[in-house]
Amino acid sequence: MNKFMNILEQLKQVTTIVADSGDADLIKSLSPIDATTNPSLILRAAKQPQYKHLLLAAIDSAEPQATTDDICDQLIVNFGCEILKYVPGRVSSEVDARLSFDTQASIEKGRKIISLYEKSGIGRERVLIKLASTWQGIKAAEQLEKEGINCNLTLLFSMPQAIACAEAGVTLISPFVGRILDWYKSKTGLDYEGANDPGVKSVTQIYHYYKRYHYATTVMGASFRNTDEILQLAGCDLLTVSPALLSQLSTMEGKLDVKLNADAIDKKSKAEIKPLSHEEFLWQHNEDAMATEKLSEGIRNFAKDQRSLEALVENLRASSK
Repeated sequence: MNKFMNILEQLKQVTTIVADSGDADLIKSLSPIDATTNPSLILRAAKQPQYKHLLLAAIDSAEPQATTDDICDQLIVNFGCEILKYVPGRVSSEVDARLSFDTQASIEKGRKIISLYEKSGIGRERVLIKLASTWQGIKAAEQLEKEGINCNLTLLFSMPQAIACAEAGVTLISPFVGRILDWYKSKTGLDYEGANDPGVKSVTQIYHYYKRYHYATTVMGASFRNTDEILQLAGCDLLTVSPALLSQLSTMEGKLDVKLNADAIDKKSKAEIKPLSHEEFLWQHNEDAMATEKLSEGIRNFAKDQRSLEALVENLRASSK
């Protein structure tokens, strides 16, 4: 690697860097390959005056009988289209978290979001449908993938979640590094650094498992609390990083050490493993207190922000009549 490159530039040579933001202006300034959004990020961006036109466009284009849910779907797509002006790759758009335990409704919502993108002139190859890594979300993703709709499985905290996603043939998973760290710090009162960070350990374990058994599903570490967590996963397929941490990485100098290398992993046959049944998935996930707590918490928080986004839309819709 060029010793004159900053850490972010070196990282981009070994890992695809994705911007974790709904703010198109910030994304434009950072030049990532892809971008990810979620209800919390969309809500934050939607409150900024420079994006009010995206809300108004979603409302103005709605049919008289359109529901608030319909307008929110269009708003999410409007933000995605705006973001895609500044990234050459893909944007991730999330299915309503309140559908996390309804496979068929999640499938229908994924199809609807893709249809709205295609009506806006965006091909489905540039969109990842995000779903929570519940059993129902994973099964929805399995069906959507068969229809040529690529999926990003989020709120992923455990190995059984990761294994089920790989067996379902999903395009990408987003294991949450920082939220795992949060849980362990809260429970133990300890600080964790470097390779001892439990979030880093989790993603490393998943990455090694996928490469060992030749799974096509790619790993995108997410939810980082500091730059050290990012550096400990250098070499991961993708990393989605907040603008603030991307900015910090761009000011850091020195030589980047690659931590994850698929070529250095001993490969084995998939025939050696058996896919998880529904019952096995539920039991193994249930045995991980951190994973069960963080998955439930994440779904609740995304659902809360989705409701707040709906309220924002309803208020603006009422005032524009």
